[in-house]
Amino acid sequence: MSVVLRLAVCAGLAAVCCSTALAQKPGAALPPGEYVAEGGVGHLLLKPAIGGVQTFTIETSGGNGHTCSLEGEARYGRAALEGMEDKVPCIVTMGMTPQGIDVKGAPYDACRFHCGMRATFEMLYFQPAPACVGKAVATTRKAFKRSYDAQQFQQARALLEPVLRDCARSLDWTETGRIRNDLAVTLHKLGDLAACRAVLAPLAEDAALSDAGVRENYAPNDVDLVMPIVRATRTNLKLCK
Repeated sequence: MSVVLRLAVCAGLAAVCCSTALAQKPGAALPPGEYVAEGGVGHLLLKPAIGGVQTFTIETSGGNGHTCSLEGEARYGRAALEGMEDKVPCIVTMGMTPQGIDVKGAPYDACRFHCGMRATFEMLYFQPAPACVGKAVATTRKAFKRSYDAQQFQQARALLEPVLRDCARSLDWTETGRIRNDLAVTLHKLGDLAACRAVLAPLAEDAALSDAGVRENYAPNDVDLVMPIVRATRTNLKLCK
């Protein structure tokens, strides 16, 4: 074997050994914080890592009131949780991607232990803007109500419009519906009827249905959530004609 060939072989072996060592090296802990799934259907809370171990909780909602609820400790994004059978745990993996944390669970039957029939925790979770996390939105809505009750309608509008504009991705559909109606009555008070109708437009299709029609379109438990929004939308659309 020539000297050049021997050097090439050695270099190749060194590269393989190096890549193998890197593959076996444990990954970094995930960035702690509050993460949300698209449409606010899931929330992931990651605490800071201690010795590579992170405490986490996951809460998600699905159709007809079904939910998932998980909590435990993950080591470098991997956790073994209780499954349906003692010897078959639910393995939860959390991988960092450019879009957020992608959460998976396997085997399927074991992980169903933590979920209702129509819910799943397997989805992408992203970090919302600071103004869009749950506590911040709640604080803004309280400030809006104070302004509205004090008949400071322009200030109330200025508080609520950014939530609807900037946080739509992380809000669940019921909260979005309530915010749209709160903003609509504020716009009515300000005499901006065109803007009032525009903010209610995404809710108008359901509002045009009869109560029986709404019940036909939604699962039983979801009807209890959507009906107050539908009725408020009907009233506010009449106000903003």
